[in-house]
Amino acid sequence: MLDYEIQGGWELNPPGLQSKARNYAVDGKRFTPSELDHRIKFVRRRSDLARPSGGGGESHIAQGKHRAIIALGANLGDRVGNIEAACKEMESRGIKVTKTSSLYETEAMYVLDQGRFINGACEVETTMAPINLLDTLQGIETTLGRNKTIDKGPRNIDLDILLYGTITFENERLSIPHKLMMEREFVLRPLCDLIAHESLPNPLSSGSFLAHLNALPPTSNPLSTTTPISRTLPPLTPQDPRRHTHIMAILNLTPDSFSDGGLHSSTDLPSLTQTIKSHITAGATIIDVGGQSTRPGATRISHDQELQRILPAIKLIRSLPEAHNTAISVDTYDAHVAAAAVDAGADIINDVSAGTMDPDMLPTAARTGKTVILMHMRGTPETMTKLTHYPDGVVETVGRELLERVKAAQAAGIRRWRIVLDPGIGFAKTQAQNLELLRRLEELREFEGLEGLPWLVGTSRKGFIGKVTGVKEPRERVWGTAAAVTAAVQGGADVVRVHDVEEMWKVVKMAEAIWRV
Repeated sequence: MLDYEIQGGWELNPPGLQSKARNYAVDGKRFTPSELDHRIKFVRRRSDLARPSGGGGESHIAQGKHRAIIALGANLGDRVGNIEAACKEMESRGIKVTKTSSLYETEAMYVLDQGRFINGACEVETTMAPINLLDTLQGIETTLGRNKTIDKGPRNIDLDILLYGTITFENERLSIPHKLMMEREFVLRPLCDLIAHESLPNPLSSGSFLAHLNALPPTSNPLSTTTPISRTLPPLTPQDPRRHTHIMAILNLTPDSFSDGGLHSSTDLPSLTQTIKSHITAGATIIDVGGQSTRPGATRISHDQELQRILPAIKLIRSLPEAHNTAISVDTYDAHVAAAAVDAGADIINDVSAGTMDPDMLPTAARTGKTVILMHMRGTPETMTKLTHYPDGVVETVGRELLERVKAAQAAGIRRWRIVLDPGIGFAKTQAQNLELLRRLEELREFEGLEGLPWLVGTSRKGFIGKVTGVKEPRERVWGTAAAVTAAVQGGADVVRVHDVEEMWKVVKMAEAIWRV
């Protein structure tokens, strides 16, 4: 008995399987009822067959893997969480998410009396035909609790097929390309994060998606990307000109850090508690906990040693009522340490190597679902001072090398909206290169492929400041650090990582009053 599969787009002639006295034509081949018998896997309703408009239906789609672009939206409940759950559901059902856009918070369109949306898009790889894909996406919406009562009304999750390869497709349930996509900034912006220089399929093509985005009339409230950092803090919004800069307080629990080695220890919890509370009182919104020194020449310790240093501190911070609205970052390039820190309560993984020093780091970070800071560095702390040759220029090269790390992170499953970048001041850079990166930070923020991502800048007490000011003792480099932090705010930093929290909070407030308007 032959086992024939009748798929959407393969029209039966005559329709239906009601009569066993007739032969059937499937995709141009004729079969008797006995050949088909009960072995048919499924038959699409005739209403699901494509009615082409100058283009093809599902019968014209080659079998195999296809790229599709899916719009993501939510304005009820945990909006980012709902979108992330939808991405996980897609992957569990055989739809591979290969790349994601940034997320954008937007006002509602059409039905205006509802909450603000979080919108994004993802590129997926699928073997499903368009109608099968639509059915699967609607099944995911149902699984996640969507109850559609008003067209274009409030929803906890919304999944729309924008594009499917280069085909056009039209029937009563689905239109590809999506009919309204070219008039919606909240669709075009995430689409441009993915395929800015592509265009609609022929014969609809009329310029790139980026050209269409740039041709939209300006709005009174320009969209900004949004990057979550913890459940209790507002997200980073790096394209909002009036945004506030977060203060990340450094809490090194190492005996050999260049500036404060041996100052703090998890074995002295009363003293550590006082330090943490003073940082929060002084204005820190993030505390970066580290147990492995990354100063030039530092050697690597075991992850067991690192965990012994940091876990008590993370648990302590998480237990303090004063720290309820404070995010915890773990400063590590060890995947095992990162996973354990997240289990203990860390919100952010801060990896100075951007995943290059531990091949398990990026997949591990993806599994945690936490926001990840990817810093530019070459080599290791032991070798980086010899890797400062940038023949194409430090800004161009740092941008290009960070873009490669962003791509690697996405390939490992880290969503674009979960990425923060760090230019790596003091890591594999000369004094002149450090200064140039600060001077040209705005250019780095606009590097093609990195647009809209938030940036952390860490200059606190570093050696290049000592060389410029002549101050040898790191703890006395407060004034030089203040100037560098000011430059970082002017250049667009979203987070500054500092030792002297009280002083740098005041510096940031003044810098914001000047430039964040």
